[in-house]
Amino acid sequence: MSKTRIVTALAVIATLGSMASPVWALNRHVTIVNNTGFTMVKFYGSNTGSDNWEEDILGNDVLPSGSSVDINFDDASGYCKFDFKAVFEDGDELVRQNVNVCEVATFTYN
Repeated sequence: MSKTRIVTALAVIATLGSMASPVWALNRHVTIVNNTGFTMVKFYGSNTGSDNWEEDILGNDVLPSGSSVDINFDDASGYCKFDFKAVFEDGDELVRQNVNVCEVATFTYN
């Protein structure tokens, strides 16, 4: 194989490799911001392929109004779309479906 063909083949491989961004390599970190005036007492984020809300991501913690938390939504499923459910101290629940965590860096509750 000639040197020119080898260089051309390597260039094609490099180009294809840069175009093919595997879903599992995407950043799924989202900063959740609470600007509601109420403390968020529970937060759930489940991929859209799930039938339930899974566990409360905040656990024993809460998210006071005016605060934020960084959450990694990488659940090894390959999903980028997640449904969010926030529960507040007054009992209100806010649900947002199909949030693309591979494209959204910040999600704000107002």
